[in-house]
This record gives sequence, structure tokens and C-alpha cells, in this order.
Amino acid sequence: MPKNDTYQQGIQYPVLSDAPDIEVAMQTLVGGIVPKLVMTFFSANARAAALSGANAPIAGMITYLQAEQRWEGYQSNGTWLLLSDGSWSSITYSSGYSAFGGAPGYRKKAGGGVELRGRIQKSNGSNLDNSGDPVQFGSIPASLAPAAIRMFVVPAKLITTSGVTRHTARLEVHPDGSLKYLLEAGGGISSSGYPAWIGMDGVMFSPDGD
Repeated sequence: MPKNDTYQQGIQYPVLSDAPDIEVAMQTLVGGIVPKLVMTFFSANARAAALSGANAPIAGMITYLQAEQRWEGYQSNGTWLLLSDGSWSSITYSSGYSAFGGAPGYRKKAGGGVELRGRIQKSNGSNLDNSGDPVQFGSIPASLAPAAIRMFVVPAKLITTSGVTRHTARLEVHPDGSLKYLLEAGGGISSSGYPAWIGMDGVMFSPDGD
């Protein structure tokens, strides 16, 4: 009967008293080692197809997904935990809005959470809405959205009107994935050659269920 490794990792190896069968002996050894390695798959879908049935994932398993460019570890609660920051993806812009700089986007963070970056503007470089109501400028996938509205104070283009200087805005991330900004009256004003903008760099939050 095969014995277990001395590190108590459940890896079996053949002993001299076993019946000679090189195929079975190697299959047992390889089958015990592979789940302990960092396994590479083309995508999350490819991983799901490969790790099923008798080859279902086990707690502690680590994989690398080539398409998503990330490492993930399998937890005892049956979910995959991100072990490295995911790649950046562009936000979806609402009509009339575009990037000002910094490649506005989102990514999943190692250990959980979502990070935003970049600055946005009106596509035509005109004033941002400062009516006092939240205005949607874009969105992220609903699967990455928080369970409740999250609000953040973010930078905005520095502007002085009527002797009052304003340089912040409120950013809202909604449960449906929509991204909205809110500027007080007098903020979000453009100037010649320098359009109004708001920034998202450093904003981080936990998605629903994370």
C-alpha cells in the first residue's frame, strides 16, 4: 500500500511491497503532486471545465489564468480568492462623457476589493453638471458593484468663482454598477484650453458578497 509523504500533504508514493505496476504508481504520485502546484489555465472558463467531477478544486489550490492575467487560490468556502491585482479594464462611458487622462478604469484587488483610476470630462470639453443632483458618467460591471451606494470625496478641477475656490467632488458607486458625480453650484466649470474634470484615483471599495 502506498505511503503518504512526511510533510502530511497527502501525496502518496509506492513502496517495495506494492504489486509492480508503473502506470498506477506514477499516476498516484502525479495525481497527488499536480493539485499542489500552481496550475495554468487559459481562462476562468477553461479552469471550470477542467476542474470538475473527480478533479474538482480542493482548498489551497492555486491557479494562474492567462486571459485574465491573475493568480487565484481556492478557499474552503468554495470560492476563488484573487491573489494578485487583476488587469485594468476601461469603464463604460455614459453618452457625452470621455476620458480626460489616466486611462479611467477598474480592476479587482488581491484579497478582494475593486479599485478605480483616471479622470473623466464632458466629451466636448464643456462644463460638468453642477445642479446639485448626482449625474451618471459611466459604469462598471454590476458583478463588481457594492451592496449599497458608496460615496467618496474625489479631486476635481480647481476653480474659483465669486471668491470661493472649489477643488473636490462627490463620487458615487451604485449597486447596479453606475458611477455618478455630484458638484456643488459653482464647481465643474471649464476654462479656455482646460476642460472641467473629476478624478477617481485611489478609490477602493468591496463588491457585494466580497
